[in-house]
Amino acid sequence: MKRYLVQTMGCQMNVHDSRRIEEVLAADGWRPTDEPALADLVVFNTCSVREKAEHKLMSALGTVRGLKEARRGVVIAVAGCVAQQEGERLLQKARFVDVVIGPDHVAELPALVARARGGAAPVARTVFDVHAPAFLDATPSPERLEVSAFVTVMKGCDERCTYCVVPYTRGPERYRPADAIVGEIRAMVEGGVREVTLLGQTVNSWIEPRPGATPADAPPRWSARLARTSEFAALLRRVAREVPDLARLRYTSPHPRHLTDALIEAHAELDVLARHVHLPVQSGSNRVLRRMLRRYTRELYLERVARLREAVPGLTLSTDIIVGFPGETDADLDETLSLVREAGFVAAFAFKYSPRPNTPSRALADDVPEDVKSARLDAVFDAVGATQRAHLASLVGTTQEVLVEGPSRTDPSRWTGRTRRNEIVHVEGADLAGAILDVVIERANDHSLMGRIARTARPAAPPAPHRLRVLA
Repeated sequence: MKRYLVQTMGCQMNVHDSRRIEEVLAADGWRPTDEPALADLVVFNTCSVREKAEHKLMSALGTVRGLKEARRGVVIAVAGCVAQQEGERLLQKARFVDVVIGPDHVAELPALVARARGGAAPVARTVFDVHAPAFLDATPSPERLEVSAFVTVMKGCDERCTYCVVPYTRGPERYRPADAIVGEIRAMVEGGVREVTLLGQTVNSWIEPRPGATPADAPPRWSARLARTSEFAALLRRVAREVPDLARLRYTSPHPRHLTDALIEAHAELDVLARHVHLPVQSGSNRVLRRMLRRYTRELYLERVARLREAVPGLTLSTDIIVGFPGETDADLDETLSLVREAGFVAAFAFKYSPRPNTPSRALADDVPEDVKSARLDAVFDAVGATQRAHLASLVGTTQEVLVEGPSRTDPSRWTGRTRRNEIVHVEGADLAGAILDVVIERANDHSLMGRIARTARPAAPPAPHRLRVLA
């Protein structure tokens, strides 16, 4: 029996890609294992957004090099954004690696692995599928039912933020047809999925692909997008209409420029849409936003947030923030901290700036010392943490609708789920995965809530354990 191990290094997009990797391998007769010593194939699915991604990959590869020496025929593959970024260079740096594939070539993995097992030379497949974009449908399996799942609606990015490596590792924007998106969601719900998150680098810039059109011959992206910004909202409406059994619908990550009137109206009118939006801001300083090439101002961001909250009272927001961008001053940080308080973010992914390969910001002097970056990062976390704790404390004594996702990672007697506003809630019980519960909140922790079940509605069978490792 052929056995594989997938190790995921990175973001939600990579977790989604790892699911597709597992599915194409399963279709080729491979079976999963959690033990590297038993694996005939080890796949590292990588992300290059964070600092030292390449170093982390090389370190991880070092842990499995001995497998190649101990057992003949073991194949080592690297997938994802670092694979796309490094390509053939990775084969030179780690000569025991057999296969390097970018995100667009997941479907080719079984054939490339078979060639490697037959003695073929190492190969790198990293050409973007610009002219014939392909998207892999999820394959629901009774062996691993999932309560919450991801569905890709687009890939690539045309924004060109100066710090971001994504356009170079995921390519230009390519869009998936609405028929395929809705069909995959319908199949997932029929297979037991209760919540779906739509994925895209700038997910709310999705447009229905035109027959025969490619990024190379499309009209100028900015004018085309501005003329067709209602299409993503129309997609959400279609999902709500055609998949009525879907309990919750989310999307990530949107760009603030495309938080349009139509999208805000969809949030107000569609009950299936979660009452939470993750809306990256990156900085609260207009000067830094210009250097980042974010194409919006602090004022525009806050104005659109206010309109969204007016349309959906009680909606919660989370965000992404970068500290220590070249040229950032203490005054710029103060602007960011004041925006955190004004926007009322209840969670944030915050990072210290680090130059990434091929990005324009590499030409800027990285003039913020590392210790200053660390102090600024702590200040952001302190500001967001204060807002989060106050928000969670305000929910004690209330009753919240919770979709249970699975057992708690830290306490097997508890189950963990999320509210419609994305608060994490822990409850005690048995076989609760997939159930939608009314939960009375009894205690607030720093980042989550504790509660007791008030009433159970629409229970679902618990999912099988995931066979996927996530590396920090």
